[in-house]
Amino acid sequence: MNNQHDRSYKLLFSEPRTVHDLLTGFVKEEWVERLDFDSLEKVSSTFVTDDLRDREDDVIWRVRFGDEWLYVYLLIEFQSTVDPFMALRIMTYVGLLYQDLVKQNKLTRQGKLPPVLPIVLYNGERRWNAALDVTELVQPVPGGLEHYRPSLPYLLLDEGAIVANEQWSEETRNVVSAIFRLEHHRSQQDAIDLIGLLVQWLQAPEQTQLRRHFVIWIRRVLLPSWVPEDEETEWQALDDLSEVHNMLAERAKKWPEQWKQQGLQQGRQEGRQEGRQEGRLETARNLIRDTQLTDDAIAKAADLDIVQVRELRAELKH
Repeated sequence: MNNQHDRSYKLLFSEPRTVHDLLTGFVKEEWVERLDFDSLEKVSSTFVTDDLRDREDDVIWRVRFGDEWLYVYLLIEFQSTVDPFMALRIMTYVGLLYQDLVKQNKLTRQGKLPPVLPIVLYNGERRWNAALDVTELVQPVPGGLEHYRPSLPYLLLDEGAIVANEQWSEETRNVVSAIFRLEHHRSQQDAIDLIGLLVQWLQAPEQTQLRRHFVIWIRRVLLPSWVPEDEETEWQALDDLSEVHNMLAERAKKWPEQWKQQGLQQGRQEGRQEGRQEGRLETARNLIRDTQLTDDAIAKAADLDIVQVRELRAELKH
């Protein structure tokens, strides 16, 4: 599931509209207003170091900043625990990016390295508490040595903290805001309403691919925990966001009753299984008490594991 989540999330952030909304909606800094978003261009995220190790997991864009390029390194982080050394990883990845840019001679007109904005997208349940700059990870030494500590901050977007923050305003027509809210939706109806908004926002022909990527993400991440098993095949065939929204809105009315019935059926099935198991255990107890059969013979006769028979024999001795 995590791999499916990573891949579908990566698709969403491989679209210029998503990157535009990410920067304008969540990077509250003056320089963003000077970006030429018409120039947004996705670049290769494969970097080969001198020892031929590859990194292909993240999304990298570049955008014109005046007469020069600015690079946005987007690290999508899905893990159950906070990585205390994320700042070190960021320093390494940015270093690999710079190394690659030097090899390709993609420097500024003054022969310098272009600016890079590293962003970490995190959607874990725990709030992020790791260092936001690699300099915080290096032990300071008095006497001037601390001057040589590396410094490279990154921008953290902790989705859960953003959505839970009472001061956070839900950005109008911002698809990244919708993604964060879908990830942490309060109810199924809330999620369905958000998908309806996305249908409205992404009607333009140039958003066709982004709509399809949303469908993939919804199918892989949201629907598995919503849709009854007998409907999964039907949903997997959908590739239109409007159809997904309409079917969700209609089918959601029936799901509570279906889940109730599934729960009852599962309960009855588990009850029957428990009954059969108890019958086998009782047969084994009787054979232990009333016969001289070996544990192996009793296990075969009662259709139990020999370990279970030995445990029953030990219980009966006491």
